Amino acid sequence: MTSWQIVRTVAGIFILLSLALGSPASPLFMSQWWLAFTAFVGLNLLQSGLTKWCMMETILRKLGARQGC
Repeated sequence: MTSWQIVRTVAGIFILLSLALGSPASPLFMSQWWLAFTAFVGLNLLQSGLTKWCMMETILRKLGARQGC
């Protein structure tokens, strides 16, 4: 997988997990504060879309992940 695929996969997992933990209707509900994490991930995706820079992608490339489109 390329670095951008890893970033988007991890972001998707984080969003789904935090929604499962933060939604009162979920059987995995822990606290509504998990929804703040959902917002954090969304804001980071928005920032990377506007600036074309993502810290996680930079770190993944330094760790050896392939760069690609």
